[in-house]
Amino acid sequence: MNDTPGWASPGSAPSDDQEAGVPRPSEPVDGNGPAGNWSPTQPPAGQWSPPTGSAPGPGTPRPHPGWGVPPQGPGWGRPPAAAKPGIIPLRPLGVGEILDGAVSTMRAHWRTVLGITLAVSVVAQTAILLVQRYLLPEPPSIDRNATGSEALRQATDSLRSSLLSSAPPLLISMLATIFTTAVLTVVISRSVLGRPVTLAGAWAEARPRLFPLLGLTLLLAVMAAAIMTAGILPGFLIGDTAGVGLAFIGLLAAGGVFLWLLVRFCLASPALMLERQSITASMRRSAKLVRGAWWRTFGILALTWLLTIIVMVVIGLPFGIIAMVVDDGGLSSFLTDGATSFGWPFLIVSAIGDVVIATITYPLSAGVMALLYVDQRIRREALDLDLARAAGLPGYDNGS
Repeated sequence: MNDTPGWASPGSAPSDDQEAGVPRPSEPVDGNGPAGNWSPTQPPAGQWSPPTGSAPGPGTPRPHPGWGVPPQGPGWGRPPAAAKPGIIPLRPLGVGEILDGAVSTMRAHWRTVLGITLAVSVVAQTAILLVQRYLLPEPPSIDRNATGSEALRQATDSLRSSLLSSAPPLLISMLATIFTTAVLTVVISRSVLGRPVTLAGAWAEARPRLFPLLGLTLLLAVMAAAIMTAGILPGFLIGDTAGVGLAFIGLLAAGGVFLWLLVRFCLASPALMLERQSITASMRRSAKLVRGAWWRTFGILALTWLLTIIVMVVIGLPFGIIAMVVDDGGLSSFLTDGATSFGWPFLIVSAIGDVVIATITYPLSAGVMALLYVDQRIRREALDLDLARAAGLPGYDNGS
């Protein structure tokens, strides 16, 4: 019989006890008639009809159970399942699989992930809390009845104060993000291969890449600032109503360019960490991987940002309400004269909420970015074969 069942139709292969080329009993061996004791007159060949969905009548022999049932075994037109040594199958990934892989990393290595994100979040929020309480200047007073040039001057002073007040917390958050991204990228790369990972091992592997990652982040931030400045500066230089309209149009154009570059270079961080690339080489690498898949990459990132915002609202809103309630003086002043100077209770409760938010969102963002990088390399460079060999899966040449 055929050694691969299912590929040959019934009757097309010789029987088990019959060699190919040997005539069957109904075939004549010479010109005198059929061989053996077979009668020259044979009944007509049976008429086979495919089974239908109707039930057979009484006394009618039922067809074999296998007839009419789609074959389910391997080799029947369905590709075999992809190997999955770790958190993802080694094949091109769907959006849900990328998100699920990020969450699976948090579940599989929760001690390592929680140790990284919780420690970094606590340190970062403590630093932000101290800066907000002791280093930031008081916001300038605003006269609601001011008009003309005085109102413009007050608005400019308020904007400058807001930028100065937001710069230190933003810088601290950026450093915290860089640190967690570096370590979590290593954790996720090990999780793809199904290998155990410890906090000490991930830190030892990520530490040499921290300064290049910091340089990459600063370079992207400078590029963003330059693009936004170039978009709105001409309108501010012109002034009056026409300048405001030009500044608004320039802001929209600069925002579009910034978004395009943000998606184009979003995979630079994983390339820098996992391929040991330089800053410029990792940016070129990201541009190459995203080329032709910009909209798909943008969609996945937008979905991740949406999930992050949902987590921030769901967790941050209750903590914000509690913070306002426990800080009676700050709430009263906010409701009466619009002041936003809150006391220690408000700042501490808000910082706790920010720690919880960061502990959840840091691994999600880093995981999606790293797995999106792996997915694009699988699609373009067949990285799944290299990953299978690195994971030591059977059937792959480990010597290559």
